[in-house]
Amino acid sequence: MLIRSGKIQFLFWTAFFSVLIYLWIVAIGLQTFVLPDEKPMELPQNVVTLMFILYGFLIIAVLAGTIISTMINNKFYRNFFGAFIIIAFATLLLAKGMFG
Repeated sequence: MLIRSGKIQFLFWTAFFSVLIYLWIVAIGLQTFVLPDEKPMELPQNVVTLMFILYGFLIIAVLAGTIISTMINNKFYRNFFGAFIIIAFATLLLAKGMFG
C-alpha cells in the first residue's frame, strides 16, 4: 500500500471538497433561479444566504489548497487550484451578469 504524506492528503481532500461545494452551488443556483416552475416574485433570502456561505467556504478551501501546494511546490495541485479559482470567479461573474 502506498502511503502519502499528510500534505498531499490535505491537498487531495481540499480539492475533493472544493469540487463538491462548487457542484452544490451550481445545483442550488440552477434549481432556484434557472429551472423553477414559475419565477419567484422576490429573491429567496435563505437560498441567497446559503449560496453566500458556500462561496465563502469554497474560497477558503481553494485558497488554502493554493497556498499549501505552492509551499510544497506541487505543480499538479497548484495548476488545479489556479484553474479552479478562475472557474469559480467566472461562474460568479456570469451569475452576477445574468441576475444583476
